[in-house]
Amino acid sequence: MNTVLASLNAKYIHTNLAIRYLKAAAAEYQIELAEYTINDPILNITGDLYAKKPDVIGFSCYIWNIEETIQVAKMLKKILPEIKIIFGGPEVTYDVPYWLKRLEHDADYIVVGEGEASFKELLDYLSGKINYDQVRGVASLIDGRMHLTPQPQKTDLKTLPSPFRFAEDQADLRKRITYVETSRGCPFQCQFCLSSIEVGVRYFEREAVKEDIRYLMKHGARIIKFVDRTFNISRSYAMEMFEFLIDEHLPGTVFQFEITGDIMRPEVIQYLNDHAPEGLFRFEIGVQSTNDHTNELVKRKQNFEKLKRTVTMVKDGGKIDQHLDLIAGLPEENYQSFKQTFNDVYELGPEELQLGFLKMLRGTGLRINAADHQYVYMDHAPYEILSNNQLTFDDILRIKHVEDVLEKYWNDHRLDDTIHYLTTEVFETPFDFFQDFGTYWDQKGWSRIGHQLEDLFKRLYQFIEESKHETLPYTTYLMKKDYLQKHKFKPRKPWWDKEDINFSNLYDLLLSNPEIAGEHFASLNLKQKELHKHTVLVEGLKSIEGKPVQVYLLAYYDPKTGSPSLFEFTKEQTATSTTF
Repeated sequence: MNTVLASLNAKYIHTNLAIRYLKAAAAEYQIELAEYTINDPILNITGDLYAKKPDVIGFSCYIWNIEETIQVAKMLKKILPEIKIIFGGPEVTYDVPYWLKRLEHDADYIVVGEGEASFKELLDYLSGKINYDQVRGVASLIDGRMHLTPQPQKTDLKTLPSPFRFAEDQADLRKRITYVETSRGCPFQCQFCLSSIEVGVRYFEREAVKEDIRYLMKHGARIIKFVDRTFNISRSYAMEMFEFLIDEHLPGTVFQFEITGDIMRPEVIQYLNDHAPEGLFRFEIGVQSTNDHTNELVKRKQNFEKLKRTVTMVKDGGKIDQHLDLIAGLPEENYQSFKQTFNDVYELGPEELQLGFLKMLRGTGLRINAADHQYVYMDHAPYEILSNNQLTFDDILRIKHVEDVLEKYWNDHRLDDTIHYLTTEVFETPFDFFQDFGTYWDQKGWSRIGHQLEDLFKRLYQFIEESKHETLPYTTYLMKKDYLQKHKFKPRKPWWDKEDINFSNLYDLLLSNPEIAGEHFASLNLKQKELHKHTVLVEGLKSIEGKPVQVYLLAYYDPKTGSPSLFEFTKEQTATSTTF
C-alpha cells in the first residue's frame, strides 16, 4: 500500500510538523512525505502526486491551505478514482457534518482531532488488518449517513516517537524553519482561538525534546520555532529549556517562542538579559487588544501593565527581538478603541508589530456566538470578518491601509529614524501617521503594483511633501540617513534627485582636516582615491537646540566588510577651518 502524506504550506521555508508525527506513528508502513506551497500551480501539485502512484494520500488541512487542497483532491479523484484520500488537521476537525457533505466526492475519510493513533488505525483498516469499527476518531459517509467513531483518549505525548529523524529531511534543515512542540494545549480560554477548546496542557518528555534539538542542530537546523501555545506557562519548565538552549546552542541558531507576556517573571527576563547571547531568542507575544472590556468578552485574561513590564525589560536587555500581535475586529472594539490599542502597543517599540484581522475559526466560541456582535465574515477560509456592530466594512478597509504600510515601513526597518520622527514629532499619534499614509498609498494605486527599495523612499517623500510640507527638509535628511546606513555597499543610484552641489572643496577640506568629521573618521586615514570611491556625501537641515542648522552627512562604506559608517558635521564646523 503506497501512502503519501502531503501538505500545502504557506511558504517554501515552512515545514509541516503534523505529517511527520503521523509518519513516525505509522512507521511500519512505507510513507512518503510531499510538501508544496499554496502558490504552486494546482496542476503541478496534482501531477507530482500522481507520479508517485499512491494508493492512499493524507492531506494536512489548515485555514491557509484548505481551498487549494480541495482543488488538488478533486483533480486526483478524477484521474485516480480508486485512490483513498484522507483529510485531517484543525480546519476539518470542527463542523464535521459540513465537511463530509462538502467533500463527499473528494475525500473518503476525515481524521478528527489529534491524529497519530487514528491515522495509524485507519491504515491498519485499509490494509485489511482490522475492521472499520475498530478505527477511532475518523469520520466518513456510509450509505449517505455520517459515521464518526469515538475519538481515542488524549495521547500520552511521552510515548510518541520523534518526528525529526527522517533522513530525507536533513538536506533542507538549513534552508527551512523547523517547528518543534514541547507541549499541547493551552490554559487560557480566548474565544477566538482553537487552543481554547482543549482543556489542560500536556508535555512531551523533556530529555527526548532536548535530544531532538541536539539532533536538529547537529544536522544543520538554523531556525527552530516552538509552536507551544504558551511556552512559559510553567516557569520552571521554561527556565530549564532556556538554560539548555543557552548552554548547548550552536552558533547561528535562532529559537522562536510564543510567550504570554503578562505572566513572564522578571527574574526569568533578567536571567535571559544576563546570559542569553544576542539574537539567540525571538519572542512572539499576542497582545491582541488593550481594551479591558473586549478582553473580558473573549475570556482573555491580560494585565497590560505587567505585559508592558515584560516587553520593556526584554527591550532594555537588547538581546531578544520581539514580535507583538494585534487583532482588529474583536468584540466591542470600534475604530477609535483599536486606534488606542495600536498606539498603546506601538509605544512599546517592538521590532515587529503584526496587525491581523479577526478570523472566525470553526469551533471557536466567537464563531458560535457570532450573532451576539452582528459579525459578517467570509464563508470560506480564512473566514476573515467583513464587519460587526462596531466596525463597518469601510473601517476594516481603512485599518487594512494601516496594515499595508506598517509592514513595509516599520516591520522591514528601512526607515527607523524617519518613522520615529514622523510618529513622535509630526503626526498626532503613530496610528495617525500610518492611517494617513496608508490611505494615501491606496488612493495612489500603489497597493496594486510592485515596488523597489527606492520606491519606498520616493513615495514617502511625495506623501510628506503634500501633507506635511513644512517638515520636508528634516524628514528628507533623515530619509537620506536611513537609506545610507541600511546599505551594505555604496548605492549606485540614490533615490533622491541628483543634488546640484559641487562637494569638491569639502572633500579637499576633509582630506586636509579630517578631524572636522570626528576622531573616528580621522582614524580611518583615507586617501583621496578612497574618499571619493567609498563615500557618499549629502547635505541637509536639522534642528539643533530649536534652531535650523545646515549639516553634512558622510557615509563611508568599508570595502572589506561593506558596513557603512556615518559621520555628521555642521557647516559651521567647516567654516572654522576654511572659507568654504
